[in-house]
Amino acid sequence: MIITVWGLDAFSVIDRIAVKVAPGRPPTYTAAHVLKALEVIGSGSGVGRQQLSRELGLGEGMARTLVRRLRGEGLVEVHRSGMVLLPSGVKLLSGFRARMASTEAPETGVTVGSRNYAVLVKGAAGCIRRGVEQRDAALIAGAKGATTLLYDGVRFHMPGMYGELDPHLTCFLIDRLKPEAGDIVIIGTADDLPAAEMGAKTAALELLREIAGSAA
Repeated sequence: MIITVWGLDAFSVIDRIAVKVAPGRPPTYTAAHVLKALEVIGSGSGVGRQQLSRELGLGEGMARTLVRRLRGEGLVEVHRSGMVLLPSGVKLLSGFRARMASTEAPETGVTVGSRNYAVLVKGAAGCIRRGVEQRDAALIAGAKGATTLLYDGVRFHMPGMYGELDPHLTCFLIDRLKPEAGDIVIIGTADDLPAAEMGAKTAALELLREIAGSAA
């Protein structure tokens, strides 16, 4: 399934926002930051640049660049009271939310960092090999790694392993993310929550990009 907005591939939209477009240093934000920005701005009216900068872990100058590009794509509007999503921004965010869900996750023995963030990707189990690709994507994004879990409708297990997962983690993920058989959960892990979140979302977006490419 290809996520579209106004008939365009959603990845082409977020990639245009994240790509280098002029001489000089490239942006220090990624597609995962673009998605997070849409989530923050869409969470309520009156989100300002300083708040966005804090929540994304970006400097204010880079946050301004990101906002300028979001405006250039017709996704957000800036008022004195703050930023709001335009209909195209709402549609783009809704498209990703239809395929993903996310939450901060508790400490667990299946990850290596002290802070964890979980992202569910719907119907992606058939695209998972050993979870190495998700781990590597999270590492490149600045996390300490990522753990991929497959859900069979009753329990979670890691690729190639069928042992029982920590029941407390299982109950937490089922309660927060409402998985269905064939869904997967990527838990990004780091020593701080923003890095864990960016790691998990980067891995999830790369997986969705792979699914979209195979469906094209």
